Amino acid sequence: MRKALNKHGLKAIQPRSFVPKTTDSRHPYPISPNLLLERALPSRPDQVWVGDITYIPLCSGDYAYLAVWMDLYSRKIIGWHLDDNMKEELIIRAFKKALMNRIVTAELIIHSDRGGQYAGNKFRKLLDARKLQQSMSRADNPYDNAFMESCFSRFKTELMQDGAFDNLQDAHTEIFEYIEMYYNTKRRHSSLNYECPNNFEKNYYFYIT
Repeated sequence: MRKALNKHGLKAIQPRSFVPKTTDSRHPYPISPNLLLERALPSRPDQVWVGDITYIPLCSGDYAYLAVWMDLYSRKIIGWHLDDNMKEELIIRAFKKALMNRIVTAELIIHSDRGGQYAGNKFRKLLDARKLQQSMSRADNPYDNAFMESCFSRFKTELMQDGAFDNLQDAHTEIFEYIEMYYNTKRRHSSLNYECPNNFEKNYYFYIT
């Protein structure tokens, strides 16, 4: 794995210790039900998108925050945004990037944890405008969003190695290269018949046409 990352210009970084909290469900907004319980995995792209936020340590001692939306069928990262805060706008910007690249219908389920960013009025208005269904994990149950937890675990193991980036721009550059030039286009998944997310989606559309 290290050789593959080095081939694409991804570099090793130094270890850190403190872990900030990225989910705060103590907010006044309503909580959406978990629509994925006892539901089969998606059979095509754009049936379920899952989202989450993770912290990105910087050498200065500060943190950046990465919001990601992933298509649950192909495990493709379809929208992401990095910033120096984790306000509601962070997930909205990532979500709007995803919308630019996909064709969505009212059947699409948008799943996340119960954090205030996902429950906020601006984000819910964005979902309502497209008649999208919102789903949230149950309280104190990380397994309800296990696919995103697994995605971030691989991301930090393969790219960050429990380390820190020089600054926000450095983090953005490295994350862009990892997601757009490696994860979506080259990284094979055992759950995708050892295809990368892009090829897995291409195969789906090839066989249905």
